[in-house]
Parts: sequence; C-alpha cells; structure tokens
Amino acid sequence: MNRLEWLAIALVALLVVGCESLPAPSDAADRASANVEEYRIGADDKVQVTVWRNPELSVAAPVRPDGKISVPLIGDVEAGGRTPNEVAESIKKQLAVYIRDPNVAVIITELKSHEFLSRVRVTGAVRTPKSIPYRQGMTVLDVILEAGGANDFASANRTKLYRKTKDKTEVFEIELGNILNKGRLETNLYLRPGDVITVPERLF
Repeated sequence: MNRLEWLAIALVALLVVGCESLPAPSDAADRASANVEEYRIGADDKVQVTVWRNPELSVAAPVRPDGKISVPLIGDVEAGGRTPNEVAESIKKQLAVYIRDPNVAVIITELKSHEFLSRVRVTGAVRTPKSIPYRQGMTVLDVILEAGGANDFASANRTKLYRKTKDKTEVFEIELGNILNKGRLETNLYLRPGDVITVPERLF
C-alpha cells in the first residue's frame, strides 16, 4: 500500500470520528423549530385565490377591515387572523357544494396589515422599550436584543408573553434569564404579529 492510499484511509477515519463526535441537536432546538408559525392574514393585505381548472372562480382580493374577502359563487370568506392554508381549506369546503373536488390555493400578494397586527412590542425592565415591525421567524430573543436586553432591575425569568386570540388573551411564561445567561431555549418562542412581551422588575 503506497503513501497516498495510507493518507486517504487516514482522512476517511478522521471524518468518521469527527461525525460521531458532533453533538446531536438539542430538544430545545427541536421544540423551537416546531413553533414556527405561518403568517396570519391581516386587514388590508391582498390575496390571490386560485381555483384550479375554474379560472372564473379565481380572484385577487383585498382583505376588508372586517377581515373578510369576497369569492365568486360563495361570497364572503373569513380571512383575517387565518393562515393562507386555513383560508384555502375554508374556500375548498364551501366550493365543494357546487363543484367536484375543488383544488384551491391562496397566496398573499401584498402585506399591508394594520399597524397593530404587523408589530410586536416589548415593555417593562428592558433598556429600550419599543414597538418593532414583525418579521417572519422572529423569536423572543430577537425582540429582547433589539430592545437592548434586560436592564439591571429585571426579574428576567418572570417574563411573560401576551398573545391576543379571537376569544381571549393567552399568557406564556418566558424564562428570559435562562435564555440570555444559560442558552436554554425551551421558552424562546416564535412570535406572532401583535404579541406583547413584558419583563417585570425584581421585587425588593
């Protein structure tokens, strides 16, 4: 066996050992990935509804202030606060009364949602409380860093995330201290438009 063959074998062995020594993805990262949320349609957004093989039913429609769009044959459809897939499924079910096995797609062509729907806010014991334009994939940590981080008086592990849903406000416990100081990402949730994060001060 010549020197070149020995070098090739040694390189393969190093690659195998290196791959085996790489750390497996953490459960926290897996859970964080599972929390990715689709964009939810807001008032003033524009959507394209396409019904395959039925161009007369396809329409480009603005989302009205009441959160609805108008679709040929079935009339008003609730779109505000829903994902494009949810709206497509709703249209599909209603069209099924009139046509056989409708194939419906809904895409957002323009994002023009109302200011409240398209922003997230961070308040309390942070260095710069602020309102931030929502971006797809934004997390709690992203917003806290944009606000300059927790200040010296923060009780970071008592942070709360408030999320307004159709019928109520959901509250999520955020262990911000663990996120910032220990890299524990279990509560580094993905955000939705309109979310509010509050960092309380320590009790003395």
